[in-house]
Amino acid sequence: MDSKISSSSSSSSSSSVIEHKAYARVGLLGNPSDVYYGRTISFAFSNFWAAVQLRPSEELVITPHPTHDFVHFRSLDHLVNRLSNEGYYGGVRLLMAICKVFYSYCRENEINLHTRNFTLSYETNIPRQTGLSGSSAIVCAALSCLLDFFDVRHLIKVEVRPNLVLAAEKELGIVAGLQDRVAQVYGGLVYMDFSQEHMEKLGHGIYIPMDINLLPPLYLIYADNPSDSGKVHSTVRQRWLDGDKLIISSMQEVAMVAEEGRTVLLEKDYSKLAVLMNRNFDLRRRMFGDDVLGALNIEMVELARRVGAASKFTGSGGAVVVFCPDGPSQVKLLEENCQKAGFVFQPIQAVPSCLNEVDLKTLSS
Repeated sequence: MDSKISSSSSSSSSSSVIEHKAYARVGLLGNPSDVYYGRTISFAFSNFWAAVQLRPSEELVITPHPTHDFVHFRSLDHLVNRLSNEGYYGGVRLLMAICKVFYSYCRENEINLHTRNFTLSYETNIPRQTGLSGSSAIVCAALSCLLDFFDVRHLIKVEVRPNLVLAAEKELGIVAGLQDRVAQVYGGLVYMDFSQEHMEKLGHGIYIPMDINLLPPLYLIYADNPSDSGKVHSTVRQRWLDGDKLIISSMQEVAMVAEEGRTVLLEKDYSKLAVLMNRNFDLRRRMFGDDVLGALNIEMVELARRVGAASKFTGSGGAVVVFCPDGPSQVKLLEENCQKAGFVFQPIQAVPSCLNEVDLKTLSS
């Protein structure tokens, strides 16, 4: 996560303008097993981001975004069309939720906060409903601003922060797991183990940063009118809770894909990586079924596969991560096919870890 602090009148963070940026993320392997005591590999990438700015102020103000929190309409017809395309959700509710969760966590853990106020505003270019974690990016960037404004970064462990981001989203009824928030809090490429033992003992998973240079060239495909990624987990989760053997065994296989993927990346065995990416998607499709995944999402995956590329969802649908094992000629062919089909295609730029020295000191050994 990028950060910027500009001083107004003193060097104290409470009298400065603070800005933090959190990036979109790609679930490379193992998703969606993060909410089923599984394992995943995920990374942040700089193509898309959310930035939150905190300014000291006399009153506490959450500033609506002029586009994403739109409240002025030309007509009733305009309002209805906008809600049909964009939904009811802007970023104001996310900023308010993380403020509440942050405050509650600090009170429960006897972390004293000063009483000075602030104004929060945000900007984002993460495409909506593409499964690239746009909501959690806003929350993650806001949390980082609060850590600096109240000077408590050293008191709230890095491993705990994804839980706070997720708790804010759960306040709003957003269905999600920890994977995305871990990738955005840590930045870079991260292997995550969410086994039941760790989750029950620690309250979070074991998170192991990896070198982003282990990744081969990867590409993103997404649609301008994708699915709602917040509704995808629901039926499968209930079946998992009910002890459905197909779901339980398939989810264990998905987790194994990530475990095997860690070794594959460390060895740079990219032909095997392609097999694992395809396997991950096939297991998801078997569990969720085509009606839940959606025809448009499936077409993005199959478009890539038709040219011999490996592909899978970046999250729960709306965007696809692609690896072209045959190199530039295969990439060019895929790009042409995406243009014909009306999909957006672009190279993915992974970002390195965003943890600073204060963050690293809070990490468990």
